[in-house]
Amino acid sequence: MSKSPRLHLFQAYGIELEYMIVDDTTLNVKPIAEVLLKDANGEVTGELEKGDVCWSNELVSHVVELKSNGPTSDLEAIRDSFVSNVRQINDLLKKENARLMSTAAHPWMKPADDTVLWPYDSGEIYRIYDRIFGCKGHGWSNLQSTHINLPFYDDEEFAKLHTAIRFILPIIPALTASSPILGEKFTGYMDKRLFYYQKNQSKIPAITGMVIPEKVVTMHGYQKQIYDRIAKAIKPHDPDNMLQPVWLNSRGAIARFDRGSIEIRIVDIQECASADLAVVFFISHLLKLLVSEKWIRFSDQLDLSTETLYGVFSQTIKNGGSTIIDDKEYLRSWRINDSITGKEFWAMIIEKVAGQYPEAAAPWKNTIQQINQATLAERIITALDGDFGRDNLKAVYRQLADCLGKDKLFEP
Repeated sequence: MSKSPRLHLFQAYGIELEYMIVDDTTLNVKPIAEVLLKDANGEVTGELEKGDVCWSNELVSHVVELKSNGPTSDLEAIRDSFVSNVRQINDLLKKENARLMSTAAHPWMKPADDTVLWPYDSGEIYRIYDRIFGCKGHGWSNLQSTHINLPFYDDEEFAKLHTAIRFILPIIPALTASSPILGEKFTGYMDKRLFYYQKNQSKIPAITGMVIPEKVVTMHGYQKQIYDRIAKAIKPHDPDNMLQPVWLNSRGAIARFDRGSIEIRIVDIQECASADLAVVFFISHLLKLLVSEKWIRFSDQLDLSTETLYGVFSQTIKNGGSTIIDDKEYLRSWRINDSITGKEFWAMIIEKVAGQYPEAAAPWKNTIQQINQATLAERIITALDGDFGRDNLKAVYRQLADCLGKDKLFEP
C-alpha cells in the first residue's frame, strides 16, 4: 500500500499472490525468476511494473510474486489483471520449458538441495537471513501465500482493524488450507505451511510470537510491545543493523506503519486468481462487518487472550474445514452455543457477509461456497486417493497448474 495519501478503513486493498516456477516436464521447482524480472535495459530488478500489477521476487529464485501496483478498490478488475499477468508469465516461461504452479507448498521439493537464494538487489539481506535462520527449509523456501493489506488512518481505526483481524485469524486456515503434501506424503496437516511458518524463526521468539498478534490497540503500543522487542532480540545476531524490525515481524498479521496498513499473511494461496480474490473479498468484508460492530461488539473481539486464539488456530491448521471448533470462550464471542466444524463456521460467515453486502458479494459468493464445500487441501487429498507416488502427484499438480492458467477451480 502506498505511503500517501493515507486511506481510511476499507477504502482499498493491497494484494500479493506468490507462485512457484516449475519445469514444464518434471514439475520440479525451477529457479529462473530472473528471466521474468528484467527491465527495459535487460537488467535484473527486484520489481517490475506491469500497469496495475507488479512482478517481484522475495528470497528464492523459483518464486515470483504478483501484487497490485498500489492500493486498489476494484477487486474484479485486479482479479482480471492477475489472470492476464499469469498468462503473460506462462507465455514467457514457455521459452524456458517452465510454467507457474499454484498451492501453498511444492509436494516433493527438497529445500536443502533445491533452494537457490535470490542473488540480486536484496541479496545481501537474504544472505543475512540465511546465516541466522538457515533458509533452506520448508518454512522459508517452500511456501506460497496470499497477502491482504488493509488500510487504517489513525489510532482509532488501527485499534478496530487490528482487533478484528486478530479475532478472525484462527479460523482462516479452515477455509484456505492448501498445503497438505510435503516430501511426497500426506503430512497430517491440511495447512503444513503454517506449521512451519510458526516455527521457522523460533531461534528468536520475539519475531513470530504466537502467530496471533498481541492484544494492542495503539500504534505506540504496537511499536513498544512488538517492534522494539524484535529490535532488541535481533541485535546480537545483526550487529550492523541490516535487518529492520518491520521486515522481521512474522506474526500472522503485521502492522506496516510506513504504509498505513495491516498485512494479513496466513492465507494459503489457492489454485487460481478467482479463488484467491473470492477469499480476499470475504475476509475483508467479514472484517468490515466486525469493525462496524453490527454483529459482535468491539469489547468481545478484544477480550480474547492470545493463548485462546492460538489454541483454535493450532486446530485449524491441522484439520482445515473439518476442525471441530469447541473452545467455549471463542464460540461465545461469536454468539455460537455449541461446537461447530470449520466448514459450518464459514458457511455461517458467508451467509452473514452476503446478507449484509449482497450486491458486492454477488460476483464472489458461488466461488467461496465451492471452496468452503472442500478446502483445496481436502480436494488435493481426494484427488490423490491415497497414492502419493511421484507419477500421481505430477498428474494432480499438473491439473492444478492448468487451473491457474485457465483461472478455474480445481475439481478432483
